[in-house]
Amino acid sequence: MRFAGSLAAASAFSVFAAAIPVDLQPRTQDFMIHQSVPKPFKSGPAKMLSTYAKYNATAPQDVINAAQANDGSVTTTPEQYDTEYLTPVTIGGQTLNLDFDTGSSDLWCFSSELSSSLSNGHSIYNPALSPTSMKLPGYTWKISYGDGSGANGDVYTDVVKVGSTTVSGQAVELAQQISTQFANDIDNDGLLGLAFDSINTVQPVKQKTFFSNAKASLSAPLFTANLKKGQPGTYTFGYIDAAQHSGGITYVPVNTANGFWEFTSNGYAVGSGAFVSSSIDSIADTGTTLLYLPSSVVTAYYSKVSGARYDSNQGGYTFPCANTLPSLTLGIGSYKAVVPGSYIKFAPVTSTTCFGGIQSNTGIGFTIFGDIFLKSQFVVFQASPLQLGFGPKTL
Repeated sequence: MRFAGSLAAASAFSVFAAAIPVDLQPRTQDFMIHQSVPKPFKSGPAKMLSTYAKYNATAPQDVINAAQANDGSVTTTPEQYDTEYLTPVTIGGQTLNLDFDTGSSDLWCFSSELSSSLSNGHSIYNPALSPTSMKLPGYTWKISYGDGSGANGDVYTDVVKVGSTTVSGQAVELAQQISTQFANDIDNDGLLGLAFDSINTVQPVKQKTFFSNAKASLSAPLFTANLKKGQPGTYTFGYIDAAQHSGGITYVPVNTANGFWEFTSNGYAVGSGAFVSSSIDSIADTGTTLLYLPSSVVTAYYSKVSGARYDSNQGGYTFPCANTLPSLTLGIGSYKAVVPGSYIKFAPVTSTTCFGGIQSNTGIGFTIFGDIFLKSQFVVFQASPLQLGFGPKTL
């Protein structure tokens, strides 16, 4: 039996957003929510291996070797390295810090059903403490990645609150077993998927995402992402806050065949160079850190960076940290989205060498517009009409 989410609206709460042609002002059921908790820093190779694993793609051996050899430790504040942030979510009255991920469709969390050795350091959801929890007998979920990491468990429904919007009967996937890779990601208590229901992993019946259940109660069936570099960003559900973007929003159609927010970019330019037209199959993924592009684009970009090279010991491109990087422009419909060069300087490998925020998508099968790109733009994820919107903002 499938439990549909029913919605109860509460008083308005804020998240950063932009402007929709439907309704520029939030109603009581619309809300804005701020990210607040920084995620632990991971090295460039570790980020790359996680991305290949997420999409069940075979990582190049250089990436595997580099990730295994690099513990990801840093000696200075992670804010300098484009830290990712988590968002508070209340499940059955218990608050956890979840990663909002437009590249997946499961709402799963650390739970009381995990051993203390695996849940240590995390906030957990205990269904026994919630009078509104209900187990779905025989329902299970499982995520497994190419690097051997994964998690699985059983499924409950409960009241889930994000900002001021409350969904009753939301499927919540409780982790009963989890790999050490997830357990070691302290402060991250799980994930709230915002892709499409078709890739939800619950069996025997796929479950709806929080957004799928919530959208009927919102002023407009959309959410926006205003991620930022080196500081918490915000998500808005149900409306577009015109104060959060500095120009018009360009919309492009979305292809849901693979369950992602998938669209086509029409080309690129490096720095002040000429725009190169090219059809680039892409997805917008808030749960991926780096910007993964076709190898031809990556090569073209780093050819304009003095001292840049592919470093097999790092599994990706590196360059002298002292360099000033050129911007990268990506075409989206009639819009030319510019990623500043400073955003592409991801993190140091040594005191003088840095890891690039742009890397090749070889083996993945499509381009991933991850946070390196998304933090430079205001992005609208709209369910009806089905489209993605991109616009400039003050950086």
